[in-house]
Order: sequence, then structure tokens, then C-alpha cells
Amino acid sequence: MRFLADQGICTNAAILDLWHPLAPSSEIQVGVVRELPLLGETVSCLSTAPDVYRAWRTDPATPVGTVCEPSPATEGLPILDRYGYLWTSLGVPNGDLFDIPEYDELDRRNIHAATIGVHCSAPRAIENFLDMGHFPYVHTGVLGIEPHTEVVDYDVHIDVETNDLWATNCLFFQPVSATTSAGGAMVGYTYRVPHPYCTLLYKTSPLDESRMDVIGLFVRSVGPDRIEAHMILSLLDDSSTESFIRRFQQAIFAEDKPILENQHPKLLPLDPRAETPVRSDRLAIAYRRWLSDLGVTYGVIREE
Repeated sequence: MRFLADQGICTNAAILDLWHPLAPSSEIQVGVVRELPLLGETVSCLSTAPDVYRAWRTDPATPVGTVCEPSPATEGLPILDRYGYLWTSLGVPNGDLFDIPEYDELDRRNIHAATIGVHCSAPRAIENFLDMGHFPYVHTGVLGIEPHTEVVDYDVHIDVETNDLWATNCLFFQPVSATTSAGGAMVGYTYRVPHPYCTLLYKTSPLDESRMDVIGLFVRSVGPDRIEAHMILSLLDDSSTESFIRRFQQAIFAEDKPILENQHPKLLPLDPRAETPVRSDRLAIAYRRWLSDLGVTYGVIREE
């Protein structure tokens, strides 16, 4: 069996035409050009006035270390300021960004928890986020603990209207499920993948069982096997400090980072036979099939 993998600069229209997160909007300063790698290229961006942004492809002929504003003739990239991040596309985006209704609820706290670089592909990072089975072994004492290792059977489907991938009716025992948790409990999870490189986790709120906290992972693919992962939270938590919430989430991701960076191959094989699946991997298998159906070739290994 022979496999093919894209390398370097992205030429995959299925990825180029998507919106991609560049950086938290709050970190884009007025009059200060910032250069960021995206899909094997470099994108420059700045704020021209409060809440007004511009982004463009950096001229590859510009000497390394030289940062300059574009000439008036430089063609700009499309931009969105959404969910606390500046987004752009290197292709022709087909419509708006996916919707997160919870983000606009007045009693929620929307927090950028961190941006973390990882030596892995974007699909590898998303698949790891979707995996409940690693909780007791990687996040011991917080998101999981032995002997509570069973992943209860759950449902997976694709929304026929939005084409979002969903996993529902997920349950897992967690000793400390959130910063507001008072003890261990079975926690209800719902996973949503609205974008090949972005995913959302909805989990039972310890403060209101009728509603859910939202944790998002928005991945900027630096190259085929390197990323910067943005962590976003939309929480029903009016007591914890932002610094405590950030430290909690960063500690969780710090446990995932060495696991991700030690996975081989760095790119995600789309053939489910390439890596041995188990019953709890139903969502990961569906994610790989979904990527293949979308025509994604960047950051993955596709079967010819």
C-alpha cells in the first residue's frame, strides 16, 4: 500500500478556502505589523484603528527579520474578527465562520486560555482533543482516574444542513472536570467538529446542569506537521479568576503536548487500517472519514 502526503506550502483548496485563526484580536496592536506562519506561507497583519484590521501575504522577497507595512497596491486578505480571534483565508472562503451561540450569552465568560506551539499536524491535534480514552492515563486525577477507564458507548452523526461532525451522549467519570468542580462525577460531553482544524467540546456545567460549558481548540496550521493551537473557553463561572482558569487549561494541554509530539507519523493517516482502532475510537474514525470526504490532503496521509 502506497501513501501520499502534501509537504510545505498548502495547495489543497479544501483547506485554503477555509477561515483560519491567526491570533487573539487583543494581541494585534494598532500600527504594529505582526508576521505569522500559515499553511507554509507567512501572513502579515496589523490593526489600522481600534477594531479595524488588515492582513496580507508577506512578500517572500522581503529579507528575513524585515517587517514592513504593505504598499497601497498590495492585495489584502479577507479577515474576520470573531470569538476573540482574527481569522483569514488564503483562498476564497465559502460563507461565514461556524456559529457558536453560547459565545454571545451575557452571563458567560469568554476567555482566551493560551496559544501553544506543537510539533504535530493540525488533524493530529484535533483527533487527540476528541479522544476520551486517554483521560485516565494522561490527565490522571483531573480528567480521569483508574479504574474508571471505560468509554461508555456514544452516538456519532453528521449534521445534514451544516456538515458538522457531532458526537453526542458521551459520558466519562472525572475527578476534577472543571475549575468549579467540588468532586468527582460522571460528566456529560458533546463534541462538535465544524471545521477540519477547529473543534468544540460542550460539557456539563457544575453550576447549572441544564447548560454546558464550551471549550474550543482553534488550530492554526503553521505547516503540514507544525501548529499553534488557540484554546478558547466560554464558561458559566463567575467566581474563578481568569489566571486560575488559564492555568488549569494550560496544565491540561501541557500533558497532551509531549504525547502529540511523540506520535508517529506526524501527519494523520486517513486510512483507518493504518492505526489499530478500538470501539472507543468511533469518533476518531468518523473524523478521518469526514476529512477524506471533504477532500483534505494537507496535514494528513491519504491512501492512493
